[in-house]
Amino acid sequence: MTEIRTPRLLLRRWTDDDLVPMAEINADPEVMRWIGGGAVWDLEETAEGIERWEEEWDEEGFGLFAVELIGSGELIGFAGLSVPEFLPEVLPAVEIGWRLGRPFWGQGYASEAAHAALEFALQDRGLDRVISIAHVGNTASENVMRKLGMVLERETTHPVFGVPLRVHAIDLSEYQA
Repeated sequence: MTEIRTPRLLLRRWTDDDLVPMAEINADPEVMRWIGGGAVWDLEETAEGIERWEEEWDEEGFGLFAVELIGSGELIGFAGLSVPEFLPEVLPAVEIGWRLGRPFWGQGYASEAAHAALEFALQDRGLDRVISIAHVGNTASENVMRKLGMVLERETTHPVFGVPLRVHAIDLSEYQA
């Protein structure tokens, strides 16, 4: 089982116990406002999402990690790697992404988890380039991207929802862990 420990976080594969806390995160309109078309996910949609994320681990050798606080064992969201199939114009590509529950915003957890996922991409999976995609206006995520050393590569529009997007990228041969 793939696990990464940071000073405060454990990034790990998904378990059945993660469904309800992740569904609570996905049911928050403020969390989901920057995801796709902004719709919240119910328990069934969250279960389908976790199943897709686990399948990506099996198919690609990477995926979205469940992220928990080491001190409490509480699930706070996810961070990791995925193939951004929803945006064909950037393919082939691997995207780094994250989604945390609102109580965990503004404490550096997204940056900490994303740094660990970026090191995993470079050191464990040998990727040479990673992108990240954010809705225009999602300054918190764009701040994390800048902290990772990513630079704006292009602006585009979500092909399904029509929302403006920014694609950031990093050449991992230049990445300083």
